[in-house]
Amino acid sequence: MNLFEVNVMSLNPPIGSDIRLTTHNGHQLVVMPQESRGATRLFVPLFLSVWMVGWAFGWVSAAREVLAGEGGLFLIVWLTGWTLGGAFAGYALLRSFKKPTPEQWLLAKPSLHIDTGLPPMRHVGRRGGRASWKEMFPQRQRFELTPTEMATLALRETDSGNRLTVDLGAQRIELAQTATEIEREWLYELLSLNYRI
Repeated sequence: MNLFEVNVMSLNPPIGSDIRLTTHNGHQLVVMPQESRGATRLFVPLFLSVWMVGWAFGWVSAAREVLAGEGGLFLIVWLTGWTLGGAFAGYALLRSFKKPTPEQWLLAKPSLHIDTGLPPMRHVGRRGGRASWKEMFPQRQRFELTPTEMATLALRETDSGNRLTVDLGAQRIELAQTATEIEREWLYELLSLNYRI
């Protein structure tokens, strides 16, 4: 029996893991903290706050000209784009202050209750395309997996590492996205032992 198997049997997360095990209403609760934002948690709000001051001066100046009838079509189009950019930056500023919420799994057998939590603000363009927009506007999801849905739990090997997934109807949900590969393997074993997958 290797060390990994011993950890699974004792229900302790891998050594060095930030995953916490606790109980809630008599059921085991697995709490997985979101990734750390590092220095960006300070730099992004500071930069956006300064940028929003400059944005406000530009917006007021352009709006005065448009309202005075001196702006012309170009300034109207510019002001529209500037307003949209300011709204986006304002949203990003608010998101940068929002504290991340950990992912939580409540092992309330025979079902599994999942709260995906809310990740910290990430940079747009990190992965590109639709995935990038999903990261910018994350949705906190809460759902309950039945034993039938738990049977679809899989640890899938991909080019970029393993993924822990479960099928919820026609939707494939990726679980423990911020966990390491070793942590995902441990989580899969934990669920397999508890739900006899």
